[in-house]
Amino acid sequence: MQEQLAQWLLGLYPSLDEFADLLAILIVLVLIFGISVIIHITLHRWVLPALDGIGGSHQHHWQKVMVGHGLFGRVALVAQGIIVHIQAGLWLADGTIPLELLYTVSELWIIFFALMSLYSLLDTALDGLRFNATARNLPIRGIFQGVKLAASILAGLLSVSILIGQSPVILLSGLGAMTAVLMLVFKDPILGLVAGIQLSANTMLSVGDWLEMPKYGADGDVIDIGLTTVKVRNWDNTITTIPTYALISDSFKNWRGMSESGGRRIKRSFNLDATSVRFLTESDLKRLYRGQLLAPYLDDKITEIEQFNHSRNADLSSLVNGRRLTNIGTLRAYLTAYLRNHPDIRQDMTLMVRQLQAGPEGVPIEIYAFTNTVKWLEYEAIQADIFDHVFAILPEFGLRIHQTPNGYDMRMMVAHGAETRHRIAEPPEAANG
Repeated sequence: MQEQLAQWLLGLYPSLDEFADLLAILIVLVLIFGISVIIHITLHRWVLPALDGIGGSHQHHWQKVMVGHGLFGRVALVAQGIIVHIQAGLWLADGTIPLELLYTVSELWIIFFALMSLYSLLDTALDGLRFNATARNLPIRGIFQGVKLAASILAGLLSVSILIGQSPVILLSGLGAMTAVLMLVFKDPILGLVAGIQLSANTMLSVGDWLEMPKYGADGDVIDIGLTTVKVRNWDNTITTIPTYALISDSFKNWRGMSESGGRRIKRSFNLDATSVRFLTESDLKRLYRGQLLAPYLDDKITEIEQFNHSRNADLSSLVNGRRLTNIGTLRAYLTAYLRNHPDIRQDMTLMVRQLQAGPEGVPIEIYAFTNTVKWLEYEAIQADIFDHVFAILPEFGLRIHQTPNGYDMRMMVAHGAETRHRIAEPPEAANG
């Protein structure tokens, strides 16, 4: 087309012999530029706003997401680059500098905006998959970031090959010597990509899980799983960033199983004063019989003990003979019945009240049960109510909580000792008035 235009100009103006080719090139470039401007205005003034309006008014989430990430606009820019490339081949003569220049610029334009279009497509997919229950359990963001990184490297190689006029295969073959350097530079992204694939394949972690990793000071909800880092919002609203590959190389605790089970464990003990442990007396039994939760247990246990003692002809005049009810054993039976009748305790999960090994801090009694909620505030309220009741009911069984003497106890003991010494030292006449 350029040569035909130059011949036409020479036919009209023979005096343009030296400038005909240059003028033809300028006319072709202006023509290419004008057509590109018209296409650009058409696409960005009418076509794209119409598509955005259709997507924005549509009720389906996917249409709104595609509009929000500018996918159509970047694809339109890719199309414009392709059109310029085609025009250059149609209008300009082979081997000319303007043709090579337009080819180079248009190809770089196409590569860049194709990469941007891929970014928009991945962002659109990531945004749309947030509403998919299965996709939420996968570290999709880290995988997509890995795809972006690979695409960026490929786009960079293609761009360099276009600028130097060499095949990308030559560049790839030359990268073999730089493998060690590349591995060092991209160590974290590579490890993160591999870790993301493992996390996805093994469903080890997903956004929204409660993660506990003391080594990194993380204890809270996972808010983002990226290519190189995982962000955790701790319960104090601080953000902890953990390398993604650390989730594979180190151990962590994922509380997702607890959340999905619908029950959260109570595992807390209280220490009884060992000196308050004793056998129950008749007056104790009469008082405890009034407890509706204890009456069935006492009936069965007393019958069992009487039958046992009768079968052994036990001499009950001595406490060392036969079997008897203890206040600590009856307390455990009462707490078990109390938890069995508690409306906020799961009855289909493990439930027990057990005695742990005694030590200097007294006799530990542990409550092991599961609440019917996993919400933190409700769980803490249920647990607190249970132990409030436990501490309040202990005197009914003649038991005391073990408590290490504090400063107040010491002052009272010293004051009591001083008062006693004062009375001993006081003359009898003064004491009699």
